[in-house]
Amino acid sequence: MYTFTTGIVLLVLGYLFYSRFVAGVIGISPDRKSPALKMADGVDYVPMPTWKVFMIQFLNIAGLGPIFGAISGAAFGPVAYLWIVFGNIFMGAVHDMCVGVLSMRNDGANLPTLVGRHLGSRMKIVMALLTIGLLLAIAGSFIGGPADLLSIQTGWSKMLWVCIIFGYYVLAAIVSIDKIIGKIYPLFGAFLLFMALAVGVMMFHYAFCGDVTIPELTSETFHNYHWNPKANPIFPMMFIIISCGALSGFHATQSPLMARCLKNEKYARQIFYGSMICEGIVAMIWATAAMTYLGGPEALNEAMASGVTPAMLVDRICRSWIGKLGGLLAIVGVILCPITSGDTALRSMRLTVAELLKVDQRKVFKRILVSIPVFAAAFALCMLDFNIIWKMMGIFNQTLSMVILWTMAEALKQRSKHTWILSIPATFISFICILYYLSSPHEAGGMAINYSWSCAIAAFLTLCLDYLFYTDKISEIRNLENRK
Repeated sequence: MYTFTTGIVLLVLGYLFYSRFVAGVIGISPDRKSPALKMADGVDYVPMPTWKVFMIQFLNIAGLGPIFGAISGAAFGPVAYLWIVFGNIFMGAVHDMCVGVLSMRNDGANLPTLVGRHLGSRMKIVMALLTIGLLLAIAGSFIGGPADLLSIQTGWSKMLWVCIIFGYYVLAAIVSIDKIIGKIYPLFGAFLLFMALAVGVMMFHYAFCGDVTIPELTSETFHNYHWNPKANPIFPMMFIIISCGALSGFHATQSPLMARCLKNEKYARQIFYGSMICEGIVAMIWATAAMTYLGGPEALNEAMASGVTPAMLVDRICRSWIGKLGGLLAIVGVILCPITSGDTALRSMRLTVAELLKVDQRKVFKRILVSIPVFAAAFALCMLDFNIIWKMMGIFNQTLSMVILWTMAEALKQRSKHTWILSIPATFISFICILYYLSSPHEAGGMAINYSWSCAIAAFLTLCLDYLFYTDKISEIRNLENRK
């Protein structure tokens, strides 16, 4: 109980203090005119109330990530708390706020454009491929999952539900952002928070009654609990599995959506850093609930090894601790949350492709024209095996965050000496991503190299990236490309 409570307190303190320091470093100013006001088009650039922007941003970046990812990550044991708390405060929330602010200062630009301006045209192409690949994987995975659950609940065919969900995706991604997303997503965001808080309150209730024991992080529990530790070492697997709630490249695809709706840059700290802190709290609750409900990380691993999925655990925890209302929360939560991530993923992809091709999006015909190949690819992808799509998402996600952190560190060089607030997180996640690609098995997208050798090579390559950054070689490469 003390570890969990301390983690929540630290997340709140991170928002109250460290976010202000970061805001000062990046120079947040209320005097800059926001894209929402100077480029208002009634479609994607639409000024909205700050509270709505916050709730939409929270829902967009969260979805099922801080639930399923945290539950899966809890298999590593209480050590997962360290990544959720410190990763969130010093990496994930900084990452989200800096992307949001950088996008606002570049007229709501999406990731490939931002990366191209600071790392060069070649990296712009790499970022475009990573971004589109990640968004396709997210949209594809968040069609099949809800369709399966709805098919079970209603008896209708899965394909029928796929078509219905996809039809909604198309509509939500094309119409003006304030028509559907602006009206109902704040309610869904509030629902997601209520669901987590209800589980947290009941968990404490049962702990005080002595019915359950909340796990603590101690010297005895500071080790890898995973049922298959050889294939899942803490470095890098825990940092890949737990992304939402700690650090996630997907968030950077969503922040530009709200950067186009925020009325003033002075609210960027509350919107982008604050929503990430809320997501970290949700992740802490679900990681703890998963371990607590089953009697500890060992029992959680036994359940997962026997085929119990995060969705099953969510259902059992909600029904057991909250009763009939909990059952409703579980059903609605695991259906609505992924759907609301899938449609904003497609909207972001439409805007990214349109920005790359320089196609104006104010007219609905042009929005549809850009969307046709994008949506067709997403629909085809959702026909693949869910596990394949999910692996694609994990591989793309943290690689995206690595490139973004280096991009923002390079951009920060122009205005501050405190580039370490971004370069240190960039260095850390670079090591994690490189180690993953080297040491993970072939079926997970890796090279299956000996773990010790992988660590040494990953450390060397990470130091090479630091050398390029701190000796201004990245700037030289970018300037050379621009002259060509």
